[in-house]
Amino acid sequence: MENKFIVSARKYRPQNFNTVVGQSHITTTLKNAIRNNQLAHAFLFCGPRGVGKTTCARILAKTINCTNQTPDGEACNTCNSCISFDAGTSLNIHELDAASNNSVDDIRSLVEQVRFAPQAGKYKVYIVDEVHMLSASAFNAFLKTLEEPPPYAIFILATTEKHKILPTILSRCQIFDFKRITNNDTVMHLQEIVDKEEIKAEKAALQVIAQKSEGCMRDSLSILDKIVSFTNGTVTYQNTLEHLNILDEDYYFKMLDSMQQQDMAGAMLLFDEINRKGFEGDLVLNGFAEFIRNLLVSKDAKSAGLLEVVEGMQEKYISTASKTGISYLVSALNILNEAEINYKMARNKRLHVELTLIKLNFLQQAIDLSIENGQVIKKKRIDGPVAFRTKQILPIQLQPANTETPAAKLYIDQKPVTQSVTVKPTQVAQIISTPQARPIPKPVAGNGNGTKKNLLDTLREKYGDQYAIEEVKEAETLNIEKLQQCWDTYTALLEKQQKHSSAGTFKSARLAIENDIRFTITVSALTSQKFVEQEKMMLLDHLQTVFNNRTINFDVLVEASEREDVPAHMRMNSKQKYEHIAEQYPLVKELKDRLKLEIDY
Repeated sequence: MENKFIVSARKYRPQNFNTVVGQSHITTTLKNAIRNNQLAHAFLFCGPRGVGKTTCARILAKTINCTNQTPDGEACNTCNSCISFDAGTSLNIHELDAASNNSVDDIRSLVEQVRFAPQAGKYKVYIVDEVHMLSASAFNAFLKTLEEPPPYAIFILATTEKHKILPTILSRCQIFDFKRITNNDTVMHLQEIVDKEEIKAEKAALQVIAQKSEGCMRDSLSILDKIVSFTNGTVTYQNTLEHLNILDEDYYFKMLDSMQQQDMAGAMLLFDEINRKGFEGDLVLNGFAEFIRNLLVSKDAKSAGLLEVVEGMQEKYISTASKTGISYLVSALNILNEAEINYKMARNKRLHVELTLIKLNFLQQAIDLSIENGQVIKKKRIDGPVAFRTKQILPIQLQPANTETPAAKLYIDQKPVTQSVTVKPTQVAQIISTPQARPIPKPVAGNGNGTKKNLLDTLREKYGDQYAIEEVKEAETLNIEKLQQCWDTYTALLEKQQKHSSAGTFKSARLAIENDIRFTITVSALTSQKFVEQEKMMLLDHLQTVFNNRTINFDVLVEASEREDVPAHMRMNSKQKYEHIAEQYPLVKELKDRLKLEIDY
C-alpha cells in the first residue's frame, strides 16, 4: 500500500516538552511539577488557536504514565506506556471533544468512567478539548467530580475562550495561559522542517509565512504545505507573496515616493497596475496602512523592535522614514484608517480608493504641523493668502483735575475704514490706567464758559477727525407696556409676511414678566407652541434690539387645562392595535392561529 501523505502539523507534532515551540514558561512548570510529584488534579490550558494546548495536554498525559522518566521530567518514548500512547492504543488517556459532546449525558458518561481505576500505569488522564462549548447544565454535572476526583484521575481542559467558562470551574483548575508564538520562533521551527524535508526555502519567504500565521504554528505549517505543493518544492519570496495574495512592499515604497513628489498620475497608474493584478481595494488600503505604521515605528530607535518585516527590509524602512515627516505619516494613517472603515459602505469601491490616494497625494501641502505652547497641533492651510488688517488703538491718558464726571462709555467707529472698533467701559478704564503708553497731557481746565469737559467731549475734541465717537446706550430691563408694544409690532410684521397662523397665535398669547431679562409666553395648544418656537430667533433679535439688551430671553408654556385631540390609533400600544385589527378582521386572527404564529409585541 502506498504511503499516505501526512500534513506537517501532524507529522512534526511535538512528542515531548523540549520540542514544544514558544511555550517554555509552561513546559518548564509542568516538568518541575512532574519531577517534584506536585501535580494538580485539574488543569486548564487556555490561549489562541494552534499554539500547543492539546499537544501539551497529550505530552503531559504521556509523561506522567511513563515508567522510565528522564531526570529532567521527560518521557522516555521507549517503555510500553509511551509506545502504546504513540500508537494510539493507550487505555489511560481519554479525549473528549466538547464541541460535539456538550450535553449532560456526555459528561455523566465521562464521570462514570472516572470510577474505574487504570489497569496499567499510575494515572487516567481525561482531556476535554474546547471545554467552553459545554452547556451550563453539563458544567454543573462536572463540578463535583472536578473538585474531588479519585487520586488516579487527572483532568486537562483546553479552551480558546476562557471568559466563557463558569467561575466555579476556573476556581477548581490550575490555569495555564498559552501565548502567541513569536515570528522568530515560527521561522526557526519552519527552517528545521524544510531542512528535514530537503525543501529549498528562502528565509524571507518563511518570515512572510510567519507574519501571515499571526502566532499560530498550525496555520504556518498548513501554509507551508500549500506553498510547497504550489511551487513543487521551492519556496521563494515572490511565489509566497503570489500564493498568499500579499502585495509586495516595493509597490508601497513606489506609491509613497509618488505622493511625496505630488505625482498624482504616477500614483493612479500604480494603483491601476495593482488592481489589474487582482488585488482588491481593501487589501491595498490595509497594506498601505500597515506600511505607514511600519514607517512610524522606524522613526524612533526605541520602537524599532516593533518593526516586523522580512530580513533585509529594515534598512530601507529606516531610510525612507528619515526622509518622511512625522506629520505626514500621522495624517496619512488617519486618512487610510477612515477609508478602510468606510470601504464596505462605498458603492464604487475603486473610486473610493482613488479618492483616498488623491487626498494622500495633496496631503503634503494641505496639512502643516506646528508647535504651540509646547504642544503639537495640526493646522489646515488654505489655498491662498488672506490679508487681515488691524489698526492699533493708541492708549489715552486723561487725568482731569478734581472732576466728578463719571467715565463715559464709548462707541468708536473709524471713518476712513469700513470696520468698526468697540471700546467697552473696562477697556476705557484700562486705557486710562496705562501711564507708560503715552505722555500725560495737561488737565483741561474748561471750555471757556467756566464748565469742565467730560471724557466724551475730550475724546471728540482730540480724535474727532479720525473717529465718530458716540455714547453707548444703557441696556433696558423688561416692562410690560413696552414688551406688549413690541409684541404687537412683531405680530403686525407676521401679518404683513402673510404668516396668518403664526400671527393668530401671537394675538391670542399671554405675556408675563418673570424678572428683568426673562418673560413667559402662555399659549393654548402644542401647535401654537411650535408656531412661537419657529419665530424664536427673529423675535428675540427684535426684542433685544428694542430694549438694547442681548440677555433677554423667554419660555413658551402650554396651558395644562387644554389638551389636543389625539387620534385613537396613536394612543394604542402594539398589543392593543393587534386586538383592534383582529376584532375588525377575524381572518387575521384565524391566520395567526393556523400558522401558530407568535406576535412580538
